[in-house]
Amino acid sequence: MIPADPIGEYLQGLTPLARGNLLTELERLEVCGSEIPGSGEILARLRAEFRKDVSTQNRAGNPSRYFFAPLEPLLVEGAPKHANSGRIMRGSLAPIWEWINRELLRTMARDYVKAIDELVAADNQKEARKAAAAFQTKVAKSLEGTLGSPDGANQARIKLATYTASHAVYDDLNKILCVLRARDALAKFNDALPPKIDKFDDARVAKVTALLDGFRKTNAVDVPFALALVAKRLKSQWQLIRLATKAAPSKNAAEIAATPYAITISMVLDRLDDQRLALRVALRNERVFVAKEILTDIYDTEYALQVRIDLEQSDWGERLRNLMNAIAALVESEVSRFPDNVGHVLGSRSLRSHQSLAGRLTYLAWKGRDAVSGGAAYCKRLVGQS
Repeated sequence: MIPADPIGEYLQGLTPLARGNLLTELERLEVCGSEIPGSGEILARLRAEFRKDVSTQNRAGNPSRYFFAPLEPLLVEGAPKHANSGRIMRGSLAPIWEWINRELLRTMARDYVKAIDELVAADNQKEARKAAAAFQTKVAKSLEGTLGSPDGANQARIKLATYTASHAVYDDLNKILCVLRARDALAKFNDALPPKIDKFDDARVAKVTALLDGFRKTNAVDVPFALALVAKRLKSQWQLIRLATKAAPSKNAAEIAATPYAITISMVLDRLDDQRLALRVALRNERVFVAKEILTDIYDTEYALQVRIDLEQSDWGERLRNLMNAIAALVESEVSRFPDNVGHVLGSRSLRSHQSLAGRLTYLAWKGRDAVSGGAAYCKRLVGQS
């Protein structure tokens, strides 16, 4: 006899941890556009069990919440296929946590979980954080040994694949090791930043650059994480590129690529790719006004990159063109569903604010600045030749 509720019976046959991992994996596939047909009801039930506003990873008293606390400012949703420098997927935490508990440090992890549960029950938050920090250090040292050899790294990759199908989790594991090793330096850098940067003007760029220069002296490999912390403070994340463009003598892509924080351009392009995925999900779920907000931000980012960098013949330019072509195809597919005489909000020219009068004046101001700086550079070359 077929059970009256086969889905419910199947889910109840799984452990809570397995159900949580199943939710993470199904959401990852959903974001990638590869969701399993008929998985909607399973997702709805799992979300009702585990999530309201936040992931189960963030529930108070969860030992993993304390362990992953240094990563919190760097976590992002979704499942990007690009490098995503300086950021870690939230969906990677569950399989990595299970791997740590079952494979990497089984006994130490069990002792840590027991200690955290007791400390949280006693409302001793200070000692709970100390216990988490101690376990973070143990895990970091173990990861250094495991990932430090080709065989160990390969075994870790194979074991992680039994907990998730995401290929990005192994890369996130390496990022987690970097963050755990640099947690104190990153915390100090984070505390030195203003809570919010409403205006990323020249003066603010100079101050943030000075902080980054100090951080880079001792933690050069961890600079992308520091830049991700800066990006969270900005009104618009595309403003991060100013750390590179302001340091370059011109808008030439090669000269910008030679600056210390040129990686900000790739990071902004990563963010643009994330928005492309988010736009696709919003359109699939017919959330048109959410899609409008995402698309407006996409167009603003595209404009900022084009105005501040000569992208022609550069890898950055090629990547931007490919991204915008993919985004245009998504928009065209959505708009074409409506008759020609019926306007669609995503087809409105108003979404491209730079095409307004104010936007065109801004563009002309930038062109004027380029002409002045170009003329000054030419004069300097003449003086040098005389």
